[in-house]
Amino acid sequence: MATYGKRLKDAYKEIDKDIKYDIKTAVKLLEKAKSQKFDETVELAFNLGINPKKSDQMVRGACVFPHGIGKTVKVCAIVPADKVEDAKTAGADFVGGEELIEKIMSENWTDFDKLVTTPSMMSKIGKLGKILGRKGLMPNPKLGTVSNDIGGAVKLVKAGRVEFKVNKAGVLCCQIGKLSFGQDKLYENAMELVKDVVKLKPSTAKGTYIKKLSMSSTMGPGIRLDEAVVISEAK
Repeated sequence: MATYGKRLKDAYKEIDKDIKYDIKTAVKLLEKAKSQKFDETVELAFNLGINPKKSDQMVRGACVFPHGIGKTVKVCAIVPADKVEDAKTAGADFVGGEELIEKIMSENWTDFDKLVTTPSMMSKIGKLGKILGRKGLMPNPKLGTVSNDIGGAVKLVKAGRVEFKVNKAGVLCCQIGKLSFGQDKLYENAMELVKDVVKLKPSTAKGTYIKKLSMSSTMGPGIRLDEAVVISEAK
């Protein structure tokens, strides 16, 4: 614990709290503070100028990162019989129909990261809401996890399609990769996420939309980014 404390303390000495950094410089600072025991995850946090209590100001979406996020995603595809081969060919880890619905219901089974399905199966999957909903696994057409193109849906999720959603405090956090990706790949992933968040600005939101933007790693410091520069580069 003492080693971690000293490492983080030394890292903060490199950071000027009065300065807002660009993304690549922020990554350099996180690399200096990185753990030697594992590859840390890097995350962006947006403080948004919205009222998340209002349904028309909810910010929610999904981002397909050009370099993935450094994680193997286990996909469960619940599909009709004529879509089974499409799901398997696309790389789904678990493929089936009503038998998988029964397995989830009877065993509370959720040994997967994402669930994709077709519109025709949604009425049957609806009864899994209590189990899937609390774990964020319920498929959603707006997020591309409910589609007749089941092969395409599986491939997108496998490629690193990550869902994000603002919380009750108006903060949106999303991982963008691993420190081992390096400055260029993390920069490109970050730009993709910023573009998506900017596009989702509610028309009813007033004032500054992205009030604060910061970057952090699993065991590293939080670093304030220059919102204006980042947003400008993302356009």
